[in-house]
Amino acid sequence: MNAEIIALIGFLIAAYAIVANDAIQTLGTFLSSNSKRPWWVLWLYAGSVLLIVFLYSWFRYDGDVTYGRLEKFPEPAGGLTWLHVIPPVVVLVLTRFGIPVSTTFLVLTMFAPSNMGGMLTKSLMGYVVAFVLGLLVYRYVAKTLEKRWIDSPSDAPGRTWVALQWCSTGFLWSLWLMHDLANIFVYLPRRLSIAYLVFAAVTMLVLHAIIFAFRGGEIQKIVLSKTNTTDIRSATVVDFLYAFILLFFKELNNMPMSTTWVFLGLLAGREIAITLNSKQKSLKATGKLVLSDGAKAGIGLAISVLLAIGLPGINHSLNEGSSLTASEPVTKTVEPKGAREQNAALANTPLH
Repeated sequence: MNAEIIALIGFLIAAYAIVANDAIQTLGTFLSSNSKRPWWVLWLYAGSVLLIVFLYSWFRYDGDVTYGRLEKFPEPAGGLTWLHVIPPVVVLVLTRFGIPVSTTFLVLTMFAPSNMGGMLTKSLMGYVVAFVLGLLVYRYVAKTLEKRWIDSPSDAPGRTWVALQWCSTGFLWSLWLMHDLANIFVYLPRRLSIAYLVFAAVTMLVLHAIIFAFRGGEIQKIVLSKTNTTDIRSATVVDFLYAFILLFFKELNNMPMSTTWVFLGLLAGREIAITLNSKQKSLKATGKLVLSDGAKAGIGLAISVLLAIGLPGINHSLNEGSSLTASEPVTKTVEPKGAREQNAALANTPLH
């Protein structure tokens, strides 16, 4: 199969899988707290932010829409193979089971296995920072506010909160795109032509329309299982915290990281803090919920590691086998000079 066709197939599968798995983690609180609004209104807003982020990076980085995240992930020298398409397919399958897998590990490691250590270290740092920040903010800073919002859910938030929530979503959504677009666009040329840019933008907008129409799918259940995430005020605080953490790690270096782990760490710290502040839930029950999310992410990470180790090895073996077959010398018997005449003479010699 032509490498360019494989690249387009890989891009389409990765785009759908990653939007369904990762993007909803960013837009989940936005969807849950605006569940009474038409889905297309929310989609138009998110789509506008997407186009702005796309175009800015395309102009700023000379055709690169990933904000330089793929500098350490060169295009495969021999072109893409069908093995490169397997990781996003796995993401798609795991997403159907509601497992928040790290697409960063699954997809990008296939292109540069040597970068896995750096991505894993940065991702674990992200989880710890998000967990601690979520725990401290909700345990001591937002304690009174969150308790009041939980106790009085019927209080309709004013226009100020609505405006703040939409601003926080736009801020968070743009930062998520700066981080995770690399996981999708690793299948396309590092410098996109106008034709590729238009194709990619339309594809992403259509896929997001599908996700918004279905209100997030399986991964959205993780957001809805957390305390008070349907409250627009609480969702705003979550989004701002998540966005500032992503901003910090974006400026730290251009090594890709798992935004999934940051997302889970923040929600875990927040959930434990709310439990400590309230007597309505037991710490044991909250611990089970946090461990359940962690176990799902752990399964995804384990699969990522197995594929990261196995697929490059298979790819290398196949390429090596092809090279050996192509370079195998052809054995040809060459008779010495004059041997043909001698053999002919012997053949004509009568037997006694």
